[in-house]
Amino acid sequence: MEKHKKENKTIICLRKIKMVRMVTITISGTPGSGKSTVAILLEKKLGIKYVYSGMLFRELAEKHHMSLEDFGKYCEKNPDIDKELDAQQLKILQKGDVILEGRLAGWLAYRNNISALKIMIDADINTRAERIVKREKGDIKTRKKEIIKREKSEALRYKKYYDIDLKDYSIYDLVVDSASKTPDQIVDLIVKKLKG
Repeated sequence: MEKHKKENKTIICLRKIKMVRMVTITISGTPGSGKSTVAILLEKKLGIKYVYSGMLFRELAEKHHMSLEDFGKYCEKNPDIDKELDAQQLKILQKGDVILEGRLAGWLAYRNNISALKIMIDADINTRAERIVKREKGDIKTRKKEIIKREKSEALRYKKYYDIDLKDYSIYDLVVDSASKTPDQIVDLIVKKLKG
């Protein structure tokens, strides 16, 4: 009961903030870091719309009848796909009052001078592989290889197309190691940072 009252006070407090200014949050992170879980919890806590840009990428991969790994390789040779997805994310950010989750969400806000609380969530590769196995099945060794291939593909594309180093966390307002924190603890850190 006490926790419920506290959450309601947080929502009321943040709704008052929304009346003064729109709240825009970007959540970026590595595969399996827990960014989607955190974004969903944050949406519930703040009452702000959550948009998952990775779903757009996954839908396009399915449409092309490709695995994420194969579609990533395809995108290395076809930059228009990434650029189209990024343009969609930019429009969402420009409207504001949103939680946008995506590998480049923070960078898009930063590069386009969009006022946003930029969050980066990361964890060691073993933790991330274990989480992906729990969510999608498979084995840890295979998932680690997939993560490494995916990250290499993304790093190559984003460096080539935008001159962005995905390992440069200097643009983020909050960087969190999710291996040592629960999703609820991370949400609390974000809300605390948001309140100033």
